[in-house]
Amino acid sequence: MLLTRDTLPETIPDIAALDELLCRPSQALIDDLRKVDGDIMILGVAGKMGPTLAGLARRALPDRKVIGVARFSDTSVKDWLQARGIETINCDLLDETAIRRLPKSPNVIFMAGRKFGAEGDLSLTWAMNAHVPALVAQAFAGSRIVAFSTGCVYPFVPVDGKGSDEAMAPNPPGEYAQSCVGRERMFEYFSRKFSTPGRLFRLNYAIDMRYGVLHDIATKVLTGKPIDVGLGHVNFIWQGDASAQALRCLAHCDTPTSPINVSGHEILTVRDLADIFGERFGRAPVIVGKEEPTAWLTNTSQAVKLFGEPVVDTDRLITWTADWVARSMPSLGKPTKYEVRDGRY
Repeated sequence: MLLTRDTLPETIPDIAALDELLCRPSQALIDDLRKVDGDIMILGVAGKMGPTLAGLARRALPDRKVIGVARFSDTSVKDWLQARGIETINCDLLDETAIRRLPKSPNVIFMAGRKFGAEGDLSLTWAMNAHVPALVAQAFAGSRIVAFSTGCVYPFVPVDGKGSDEAMAPNPPGEYAQSCVGRERMFEYFSRKFSTPGRLFRLNYAIDMRYGVLHDIATKVLTGKPIDVGLGHVNFIWQGDASAQALRCLAHCDTPTSPINVSGHEILTVRDLADIFGERFGRAPVIVGKEEPTAWLTNTSQAVKLFGEPVVDTDRLITWTADWVARSMPSLGKPTKYEVRDGRY
């Protein structure tokens, strides 16, 4: 079954159904991937998005090899990937020699990085977010590289505008976001040096039922915990749509590499989202703070022009999330920390 608006379920009953939906390709994804030759390697595949992105690539291209690379400290992720026909390679991406031993796949999705706990060891954060990209960019100079980045590289912008577009210069608060600028600069430098085609995939707030802005807000409403609206405006996108756009970027690479914003095309308020969940759960949200006039917001008009609007819209994401949280279904226990304004994660 292909992913279309007409084939979306009313609810997502369990993790198996969630994984299947996240790995379900659209015809547009299949068509774009057919425009590029060769296998796909996903570096840093063991994170939140990596496994289902790999599964999505495998289902879209069943006749090609998809390779997932990570340390695989959680062996269950490796088992999950292998059960779906995805090859796996254990590799510490801080080890330059190990990186150079990897097979030279013509298509690379770079997903490695460090955010949660970034303030606890800033040197490791910079090593993962800037040093590793430099190693990878040199080792895969002959590949197409789509490198995951973040909308947090931008400065805060007025909430009554359209968000930051790709022409806006990065100028973020906090060392985590600064290290992400470092990541982009390394890929940009070596893309220019070696004429490596690529894209800098500036994603903010992917939504999975087990984590994300909507999961955070819904859980706080249901449990009566306070919701800080200081950073009161957000964009977000269904994780399956974000994964599909990352893979489709392989057919839309630039030389030198260039940024593309990826999120929902709407700017939504945290207060309104909390009220909607409050109505669904029959309890008033506990709101604290006051909306500031600026937030981290991106303008995704370039992505919409290339890929169209996301398949899964906001109303359906809210419905799925409310149902999932109300049934006390599993959570990854990794808050997005969307409300943080000083960049300290």
